[in-house]
Amino acid sequence: MPSSVRLRVFFLFAAGYFVSYVFRGVNLGFAPLITHDLGLSAADLGLLTSLYFIGFAVAQIPVGVLLDHFGPSRVTAGMLVFAAAGIWTFGASHGLAGLMVGRLLIGVGVSVCLSAAFKASAQHFPVARLPLVNGFTMAVGGLGGVVVGSPLASLLHVVTWRHVCVGLGVFTLVVAAAIGLFAPRHAQTRHRADVISQFKGTWHIMKSGAFWKIASFSVVSQGVFYAMQSLWIRPYLLDVMNLTPAHAAALVSVLGFAMMFGCVGFGAAARGMERRGVSVYAFCGVGMALYVAVQLLMVLRVPLPPVALLAAYGVFGGTGILSYAVMAEYFPSHMIGRATTTLTLVIFLLIFGFQVGIGAVLSLWTPEGGRYPAAAHLTVWSVLIALQAASAVWYALPSRVLQKTQRAAS
Repeated sequence: MPSSVRLRVFFLFAAGYFVSYVFRGVNLGFAPLITHDLGLSAADLGLLTSLYFIGFAVAQIPVGVLLDHFGPSRVTAGMLVFAAAGIWTFGASHGLAGLMVGRLLIGVGVSVCLSAAFKASAQHFPVARLPLVNGFTMAVGGLGGVVVGSPLASLLHVVTWRHVCVGLGVFTLVVAAAIGLFAPRHAQTRHRADVISQFKGTWHIMKSGAFWKIASFSVVSQGVFYAMQSLWIRPYLLDVMNLTPAHAAALVSVLGFAMMFGCVGFGAAARGMERRGVSVYAFCGVGMALYVAVQLLMVLRVPLPPVALLAAYGVFGGTGILSYAVMAEYFPSHMIGRATTTLTLVIFLLIFGFQVGIGAVLSLWTPEGGRYPAAAHLTVWSVLIALQAASAVWYALPSRVLQKTQRAAS
């Protein structure tokens, strides 16, 4: 396949994921303004922000079926229209109900972006390159994490958050049009089946012991990472580390850059380590364990520079994404769309649960001067570390089901 076609596939679908990532974290910048306008509590803010993730999650199974049935370009272009409608609804709302509807529509609209990018990459790139290609895709998305830090904070000094919503909607439609018009269409294989058969394939994946073994540590660590990055990391920096809002916004951007570096670095290193006898599955597990170790340093309040802690948090926080490449090794190509969307479904359900749960726990303490005591945040982080440690044990235990599934896929 010509390299120009592969580059076009990469940049178009990575742009779609960039849009998704901006929407995921935009409430980091909006939160103080919306909270001030509507008098929201931490629980209200957690629920509002998490509706993106619940919308994203509930759409995953039908999106997986649509991707395997119609292909990533048409599905992505169509779904992004819902995201544009959602951000315009969000920006035009003057009450919590309208904001919630808009946020939910955004989540549904961008629910296809990550899985479509992975599906398109699996169709156009060799399996051996997928960890690196997926890493670069995540890196482009990570730029969205950078944008919602200092750049968004600076922009909100010039225009209102409602004006930003209008601009985001226009940009989303431009990306949708580019994907719909210029993304190459991949020829459907003989495995294409009717929609009922597609849903049966999804159910087969959800009953697979290999799927849950691969997903165990990844879904919990990624759920924690994105719940924090998209909302709760900023209050932690303000309340526990006693940073200024400008310094906190800068560190959010540092985290985004670090995640980009980690995705590309781990993606590039994965196959090299595999040639040395370390599987992508094992390499992914090591990266996620290091991510938990960084969180432990933060809870213990080890006297390290905040920029070093946030950089390490970002570098190791995205390593669980290698699980998507592992899925490509254990499931046949005609089921990758459903395998990846099912994995994304579980991750985003956990992000939703974590965001709501964190807000509820923080609300058990009385804020002083708009800030929650350090004990509230450290309690939350301690519980999340314990959950990740438990999932790591399951991930590390030997399993014969992976060997059987890999042989069947090959």
